[in-house]
Amino acid sequence: QLHLVESGGGLVQAGGSLRLSCTASGSIFSIDSMGWSRQAPGKQRELVATITSGGSPTYADSVKGRFTISRDNAKNTVYLQMNSLKTEDTGVYYCNTYPIRNGYWGQGTQVTVSS
Repeated sequence: QLHLVESGGGLVQAGGSLRLSCTASGSIFSIDSMGWSRQAPGKQRELVATITSGGSPTYADSVKGRFTISRDNAKNTVYLQMNSLKTEDTGVYYCNTYPIRNGYWGQGTQVTVSS
């Protein structure tokens, strides 16, 4: 069983930056690929970035060039650096393994980007 705790969200103006963190416990973190997803109000949850255990990232087109996913296996933590934020990036951000395991969703962290 994996327990995931997200943090680092907040209110930021468009063009600003935030760094999200996700700390995992209860499993061997370094063998899993991980990902960040987000859910905007009234919309379905969407996957925005993934990273393999070896550190290879993938990004959704909507965030490519602005977001950077990284991980520190020694700290069981995955990060999402978000730059040049847009109002459409507003939502609750969640981390999970990749492929996603529905039983591992945490509480998420709210990101609000104001214009």
